[in-house]
Amino acid sequence: MSKKVSRRQFLSYTLMGTGGFMASAMLMPMVRFAIDPVLQASGGGDFIPTEHKADDLTEEPVRVDFTIKDRQDAWYKSDVSNTAWVYKEGDKIIALSPVCKHLGCTVNWGGDPAHANEFFCPCHAGRYLKNGENVKGTPPIGPLDEYEVEVVDGLVYLGKTIPNTLV
Repeated sequence: MSKKVSRRQFLSYTLMGTGGFMASAMLMPMVRFAIDPVLQASGGGDFIPTEHKADDLTEEPVRVDFTIKDRQDAWYKSDVSNTAWVYKEGDKIIALSPVCKHLGCTVNWGGDPAHANEFFCPCHAGRYLKNGENVKGTPPIGPLDEYEVEVVDGLVYLGKTIPNTLV
């Protein structure tokens, strides 16, 4: 007893196989895109040197500019400039991100004469205390982020940003 495949069944199997192949060819790049960040190696442990010596820092925050060399963004490599507000609190060196949590503007230390010992965001008059805590009643929705800090051979090295641990 041999079962013969009818023309209709043959065409149905062929169209289903071709459709399945085309659907998988369409979905494969989307699946790869979705899981690609999980497969990438993390570069979170890199510390960038700055020009500032740890011994020269005081309790007054100073603006520190640093550059990340050859940052890889897809197929494009470039140098990226960043900024941090760095100061000393006892023996601990603290580095805060200058990016406001409200709209991403850059905050300045003592930028508003009425609030000389605070970080001030000029976009919507946002204010932060010295430790990065947002002043209640002003637009920021959270504290300033913090940079990981390391001292190597007396120089300050800055790492990735982390949520503020001071507040």
